[in-house]
Amino acid sequence: MAPKSAIGSLSKMAKDIKGSKVAKAATSSTRAQAPKSASKAVDSDSSSEDDSSDSGSDGEQKLTLTGNAQIVAVVKASMADIKENTFLGSAAMPQPDGTQKALEVHIFPEAMRGTGEGHRPFNIPGSTMTNGTAGGATVTGVDGAAIKVKYKDGEKVIVVPPNVPIVRYEIGSAADLKAGAGFTITAATKKPDGTLEAARINVGRDGTVPQ
Repeated sequence: MAPKSAIGSLSKMAKDIKGSKVAKAATSSTRAQAPKSASKAVDSDSSSEDDSSDSGSDGEQKLTLTGNAQIVAVVKASMADIKENTFLGSAAMPQPDGTQKALEVHIFPEAMRGTGEGHRPFNIPGSTMTNGTAGGATVTGVDGAAIKVKYKDGEKVIVVPPNVPIVRYEIGSAADLKAGAGFTITAATKKPDGTLEAARINVGRDGTVPQ
């Protein structure tokens, strides 16, 4: 099955079951990685585009977070939050002049500096993902603000149009897994019992919707 990301909204929290927090969520499909041990769980309504949908007969699916799962809170940010040496990432579309036109921008906390550093294809057809350090002054042009992003093997200029969402990642906790919170899962493993397991979840805080 082709790699995809899961995007959804936590819709109902239930009581703890053996230390596991359970919620219902609307999601799309996920992409697989190696399995890890479980401790927190999220039930999800699957709307997979793949014919081999992992949904149960009731249209819901259990998604389990590993015991050491990374919970990342996502909050609203702006270009003013991007400064010299800020470590950030951006999904973007390559442009004829060699720049990257941002689809979204996410700012990492210092504790996550180095996460996914580099430039590579992303899971939206034709798009790229660039994670690196902002270097030099941000230049405002006709198409938006231009940020030079440096990584260990090179650098790219990311052009950020005015309407592009900019968010900041913060170290989250289980307290962020609230009913109604938007979330994304970028990688999960299908377990033998048909459930999914993930080692990281991005959860929107204060109404922010993760991209």
